[in-house]
Amino acid sequence: MRNDGNLDDPFGSGRPADRSDDTPSTNRLTTLRGLVRRTRFWAPTNPRPGRTKLAVATGTACCLGLVGVSQAGFGAPDRAAGPAPSAEVAERAEVDAASRAMARPSTAPATPTPSASPSATASPKATAKPKPKKTVRQIVPVAGLDRTQMNNAKKIVQAGKEMGMPRRALVIAVATAMQESTLLNYASGVLPESQSYPHQAIGWDHDSVGLFQQRPSSGWGTVEQLMDPEYATKAFLSALAEIPGWQDLPLSVAAQAVQISAFPDAYAQHEWRAGEVVAEILG
Repeated sequence: MRNDGNLDDPFGSGRPADRSDDTPSTNRLTTLRGLVRRTRFWAPTNPRPGRTKLAVATGTACCLGLVGVSQAGFGAPDRAAGPAPSAEVAERAEVDAASRAMARPSTAPATPTPSASPSATASPKATAKPKPKKTVRQIVPVAGLDRTQMNNAKKIVQAGKEMGMPRRALVIAVATAMQESTLLNYASGVLPESQSYPHQAIGWDHDSVGLFQQRPSSGWGTVEQLMDPEYATKAFLSALAEIPGWQDLPLSVAAQAVQISAFPDAYAQHEWRAGEVVAEILG
């Protein structure tokens, strides 16, 4: 058994110098030595020799345990105070701290931001004004005509314009149709075939048909052709264009030269009305 008076003092002067970080303070050393002395001189009240030796041995072991515990418990803070880190270590620690403070880049796919449309970023351009829609002028019936008669007059004027005929020719054609058919497309009761084509009235003047009461038997055309207002108009105007100086002739004379009617002077009464109708259609 070791002598308690010669216990290895872990804090004594014989300890190596390089363990300066384990040197406890003076107060702790004094406290520990007091514990050792109190433990060493304790003895049980029972004067039995064998038990006395056991108690002394036990007390010594307890002292050594306390010394070890005190050394482990009180020496830990002193070991933390080590030598100052070098400049390189300090710099590396500063960089690590800075990197930890930085926000970590997200690994999630970035949501694409909608790009600005060219129209939003580009300088505003002058927008072209929409062209106004061309409105079709509504032609109203004039000169005492109804809608059906006005539509037939419009077909006569349009056919004459396609031929390039002047306004005077259009007035003569409309006035002639007013006298011959009152501007209605006539079929003939003598020609049942004529009734199979679009018509607005039925006449009984021989085989005369259409707006101008032209006769197929006189060579004006077929029944089907003469029942077409466009064809009938162009047939009339073509015959008018063959009359020398027709532009300077009175309306009744020019119309009679084409129609060879039994009432040659009847056309003149429709001249002013025909002029009003042509003016409304041409605008």
